[in-house]
Amino acid sequence: MIAAVALALLSIGCVVAAWRLPSARWTWRAPRTAILLWQSIGLTWGLASTGALLAYALQPYGQGVIYGLHSHLSSVLSLGPDPNFTYDLSRTIALVAGLALLAVLIGVLLAALWQTLRARQRHRELLALVAREDPHVPGVRILDHPGATAYCVPGLRSEVVVSAGALRLLSRDELAAVLAHEDAHVRERHDLVLLPFAALRRAIPWARVVREAQSSVALLVEMAADDRARRHCSPRRLATALLRFGAAGSLPAPQGALGAGGDVMARVNRLISPAAELPRLFRYGVVALSALLTASAPLLWAMPH
Repeated sequence: MIAAVALALLSIGCVVAAWRLPSARWTWRAPRTAILLWQSIGLTWGLASTGALLAYALQPYGQGVIYGLHSHLSSVLSLGPDPNFTYDLSRTIALVAGLALLAVLIGVLLAALWQTLRARQRHRELLALVAREDPHVPGVRILDHPGATAYCVPGLRSEVVVSAGALRLLSRDELAAVLAHEDAHVRERHDLVLLPFAALRRAIPWARVVREAQSSVALLVEMAADDRARRHCSPRRLATALLRFGAAGSLPAPQGALGAGGDVMARVNRLISPAAELPRLFRYGVVALSALLTASAPLLWAMPH
């Protein structure tokens, strides 16, 4: 029973953290560290929520969730009675609910991954037909569209796409800053960061805390890309490019791609007037907390009841 209670408290703690973290502004000063914490909270919540239900249901086995699941599954497959499992209503409901929640979380993640990969493949095929290359912008696919847009299609064959409207809108330095930003998305695989949160929103679309978590992580991803881009370009040029895109009403990125997003003015203010870097000890503390959270749920899954 101790493991079930501990997992339930851990799940509640993750929900409270996800509710409070979007209002914390230290995250803007260290977006990569904050993204790591968000990933830890999301993974821990999923394991803790399903684990709490399963730990309660499988308590009669007395050897932890993993051992209990293995023993119960073996008994079910052998079609024989299971002397260790008490088939009372509450434990049966908890077992069904825990397995169902685990299946839903894994299912929506795999479905989101499959849909994203298919959307990217279709878009790459479309780009092969309608996009062109420009010797003045090497390594970039150009779309002959009057609207302003710039985005990347991540993956093993990543591509950066810029519209002809964006080329006319931006100066050379501003274009270089935008391309550096998109290259940061590709190199740091921010699409993989966003995927679990998009999948969780599909699983629980009515939950406000999930919507805010996804929005917060999306903004942090953009800020992380801004930070990497300004190593190679002027932050002010990237800020003016963002303002130009905003004033021109930039087109949204297609499904499966990453484009300019988040709170543009927050990003612009951050680029023009950057806050002091977080103390190293604070950042290390957040990383340690993330590692502890990530390890806690699997340890409780294996903990004897």
